[in-house]
Amino acid sequence: MSIVIAAVQRANHGRHFQGYGLRAEASLISPFIGVDHYWMNAPTFPPHRHQGMSAISYLFEDSETGMANRDSIGTQNLIQAGGLHWTTAGRGVTHEEVPAEVGKTVHGLQFFVYLSESNSQIEPFPLILEAQDVPVIHLPNARVRVPLGSYGDVHSPMNPPTEVTMLDISLQAGAEITVPIAIGCNMFAMPIEGTFEVEGQEFNPENLKLPVFPSQKFSRDMKFIANQGNAHIVLFSGLPLFV
Repeated sequence: MSIVIAAVQRANHGRHFQGYGLRAEASLISPFIGVDHYWMNAPTFPPHRHQGMSAISYLFEDSETGMANRDSIGTQNLIQAGGLHWTTAGRGVTHEEVPAEVGKTVHGLQFFVYLSESNSQIEPFPLILEAQDVPVIHLPNARVRVPLGSYGDVHSPMNPPTEVTMLDISLQAGAEITVPIAIGCNMFAMPIEGTFEVEGQEFNPENLKLPVFPSQKFSRDMKFIANQGNAHIVLFSGLPLFV
């Protein structure tokens, strides 16, 4: 089984939050629990608690404003466009994230990652990666940001409690990129803008589906092609982890 198609749900909350949410079978996307791709232009969610996992916010570079973050362990910071904030909830933390400027739109991802059983009740702590510290790879007609994990010989400076890779890939029209999937890792690709092709199938945000590549006992390469104009893709991968 080289590819599985997972359904994406529209995730709208009132007038100020529109998005797409992925909640798939754990065996297919673990160590990830779920991903929300969203646009938010006003406070939407009240302070809320997480426990036994990690909650990560990543803002795309086209965000009109940053995201003000605060939590119950005293963290107060501004997540800038292009930056990433990793909240290791452990035994429990309450946090709130709101657009820094009301009326301007934050465009980003929030996703959730399992902690191992041994880490599930550790003291909560944050990890912060500023936009200017995200490694960027320039390829022919393609650009890859590496907020988490690695691509080739380029590694993110982040050292999270669950090892995962996230690649923010921009392809110009007609460009292609090959991404390796390590032995035993799950990988999935979220379309952010435009259309891409992989394994002979096309994906874009509006068709509410994405490709999942379940773990195998061998490594393999996947080729992504922007065959209908520019494409923006985010890839997630990691070793399955259950708590």
